[in-house]
Amino acid sequence: MYYYRKTTSALVLKVCKTWTKSLLTSEVLGNTCIKLQQQKHCFVAQAGANASPEVQKMGDNSSSHVTRVLFCGPHFPASHNYTREYLQGYPFVQVDDVPLENVPAVIGDYEICVVKSFRMNSDVLSRAKSMKLIMQFGVGLEGVDINAATEHGIKVARIPGGATGNAASCAEMAIYLILGLLRKQHQLKISVEQKKLGEPIGDNLEGKTVFIMGFGNIGIHLAKRLRPFDVKILATKRSWSRHARDSSKSEAPSAENGSYDDLVDERGNHDDILKFASKADIVVCCLVMNKETAGIVNNDFISVMKKGAILINIARGGLLDYDAVFNHLKSGHLGGLGIDVAWAEPFDPDDAILKFPEVIITPHVAGVTEKSYRYMAKVVGDVALQLHAGEPFTGIEIVN
Repeated sequence: MYYYRKTTSALVLKVCKTWTKSLLTSEVLGNTCIKLQQQKHCFVAQAGANASPEVQKMGDNSSSHVTRVLFCGPHFPASHNYTREYLQGYPFVQVDDVPLENVPAVIGDYEICVVKSFRMNSDVLSRAKSMKLIMQFGVGLEGVDINAATEHGIKVARIPGGATGNAASCAEMAIYLILGLLRKQHQLKISVEQKKLGEPIGDNLEGKTVFIMGFGNIGIHLAKRLRPFDVKILATKRSWSRHARDSSKSEAPSAENGSYDDLVDERGNHDDILKFASKADIVVCCLVMNKETAGIVNNDFISVMKKGAILINIARGGLLDYDAVFNHLKSGHLGGLGIDVAWAEPFDPDDAILKFPEVIITPHVAGVTEKSYRYMAKVVGDVALQLHAGEPFTGIEIVN
């Protein structure tokens, strides 16, 4: 028997074996033997009475083949839950979420894999005999061995942040972390618990100098939202002209002639990061994670920051050198740390770095919003339907 679970109701559809021979015929869909019970991981969206004529037509014209989509691991659960919801009414697409440790054993049965936080190395890829596409539920592909995937003839893709709302969400999270540190969130909680009024004394964002390190979509949205706070904005980017050319394809705020002069007071490139770090009261890390940027916020970087300056990271945990951050928090040179991403995830709640009252951590939720996840679930669902129908992919950026 095959077991399929509908996550939104925690029920399982136990479907008769006859589906393997004539899964998509209207007769079987109308008379399939169904038993409900609790189970885990798997679900095939069932075509209902309200399915559109187009959906019914797809079911009638398709073979008995089921296109299978694998989500790796339990984290970011809305990714697979929302994708299942979107695919209700398409019985020929199966969406499974599998524990990380089980992925290598089952990956050979799937044609699409959404990696999330799974490390997709060459060994696992060698087992993906039916795989056509590996993708991220977002933009980060640093965990995928793209060269190995290419050697195995597997496409690798991300969902561009252009229309998902992800960049705007991350920018808002950066401001939350900034304000939380300036207003001493940890001490505020203690004052409430101890019934104290009028303390601690916080600080204003107004008049501060903010260094946005990595002026991509997130950085641009952050600059746009910081402007009303009357701050000075410094920003670095490897190629400003390239962004001007690509800006029409992004969700970034429009700028006349692509200059962004109204958003940035001083622009620089990678060679200017230490100079800008020395000028800033707040440093926000928005860089892409790669071999060149791993550990870029190191001892040299933090040492040149102003004493008492705060550091924000909403990009990838590996951009920050753990020891450098810890030691500068301990010495008091670093005035605060706000991170939505950590060096290892899930991060150890007992880690020594979280003992500092000047640290705020959130569980990798900067881009996890209703708008963003609903949109990306639609993209994944559409890609699965396109693969099943033999149509070109849309809504994703293939990187190999």
